[in-house]
Amino acid sequence: MSMLDDLTGNGRPVSHHGPWPRAVTDSSTWISATLRLSEGRLTMLGLWGERNAVHMALLDEQAGRSAILSLEELQTGYPSVAQYHPPALRLERTLRDLTGLEPEGLPDSRPWFDHGRWGLRFPLGQRSAPASEFSYPFLPADGENLHQIPVGPVHAGIIEPGHFRFTANGETVVRLEERLGYVHKGIEALMAGADLARGLQLAGRTSGDSSVAYAYAFSRAAEAALGLEVPLRAVWLRALMAELERLANHLGDIGAICNDAAFALMLAHCGVLREQVLRAADAAFGHRLMRDRIVPGGVAADLDSNGKAGLRALHAEISRKFPALAKLYDNTASLQDRTVGAGTLESGFARQYGAGGYIGRAAGRSFDTRRNLAYPPYDELTFDVPSLGDGDVNARIWIRIREVEQSLSLIEQILDRLPDGPILSDVQAANDFREGVALIEGFRGDILAWLRLTPEGRIERCHLRDPSWFQWPLLEAAIKDNIVADFPLCNKSFNCSYSGHDL
Repeated sequence: MSMLDDLTGNGRPVSHHGPWPRAVTDSSTWISATLRLSEGRLTMLGLWGERNAVHMALLDEQAGRSAILSLEELQTGYPSVAQYHPPALRLERTLRDLTGLEPEGLPDSRPWFDHGRWGLRFPLGQRSAPASEFSYPFLPADGENLHQIPVGPVHAGIIEPGHFRFTANGETVVRLEERLGYVHKGIEALMAGADLARGLQLAGRTSGDSSVAYAYAFSRAAEAALGLEVPLRAVWLRALMAELERLANHLGDIGAICNDAAFALMLAHCGVLREQVLRAADAAFGHRLMRDRIVPGGVAADLDSNGKAGLRALHAEISRKFPALAKLYDNTASLQDRTVGAGTLESGFARQYGAGGYIGRAAGRSFDTRRNLAYPPYDELTFDVPSLGDGDVNARIWIRIREVEQSLSLIEQILDRLPDGPILSDVQAANDFREGVALIEGFRGDILAWLRLTPEGRIERCHLRDPSWFQWPLLEAAIKDNIVADFPLCNKSFNCSYSGHDL
């Protein structure tokens, strides 16, 4: 029996919630769960709120079980999770900004999303007049010869906005503090009252490079809520799109990281391969990023013989060229000089924060939703989850290289075994309140989607959690004791999403 069974057993089970159990519990059970998080016996998957309720998604990795605990009928606040478990800190600051619910005992009282520029306060709670503009005190760092370097929120190039406040001793970084929230889009508020089609559009635009993964997660959450069966061919096409998205992003990242290490040749070669993936996706599914192709009930685009032939040609082309690029990276001493030992993330931090994707797997946390909480068709496919223990830039590149190889294998298996049949089921409202949750492996890591549907089939509340929520804080830890000039390299090797975080 999982310890999650004990925790949920102490509460009132919520009917029509799937596929994980959700239980409304009391403060003592809530605190007991946070203590188990602090002891490393559970992993936090998400923490979000409503006007009078907070919800916490938990994972028992050893048992392979997940569940959601909730506190409801809250008046003003609830026991802070972050006072025991630091990975909850930004989530709770955000939860307070959006709902007005006060995390009692929160160790950092500064706002996170609310920069004092909104037209109101608490958009998901009891709305009130906007806050007056306020200054934002960064954390102090005392010592001789220390100086601060502010960077952003507007950066060179085309990356999104975020502010990085470095405290340095000469060239060495003593502390990095991030400030995000500049591109908050209010997606969760926009979802309220929307139908599934509109909700899917919003979900798929949460983070542009993860359009497939977000649509995948949202659709599976909706299907879990409605008890909807997805046609088998659509199940396999979804995985095919997800692997194409992973392939394109990993190829882009490998080239971009090497470019930040002053080796532009890799960027040129990887950029060509990435472009070929996007063109093949466009030819196969009608959109380079496969946006809005995964929908509740199945997929909106089928794969014809020409598209299938194009994907086989793509597979052959990358399989022929990519090994030489991996060898080029491995044999270039100037690259290794920059990436080996740079931006090292300790494995303990990766486990504490439940870091997913290449960041966690490069630091010894070998978690992959496709394997650990396997969903179709991955439970029928053969693949490895690469893992390394060094936790540096070099390790994060090698995890991407190995995952490119795994995605190529998965694409080949899917094309070989793609079943015939329909691609979309009819979606009907359930005439009752229904709730669903899903965890999908995007290229950065696991993406959580949770939603509640009204009897008319409209969205009452939807929460989306990007893997970057648990990865951005780790960048602060990894950059410590590196030189300031290596920050772009370390930052790119993390490649956290601004937009997915700031949803």
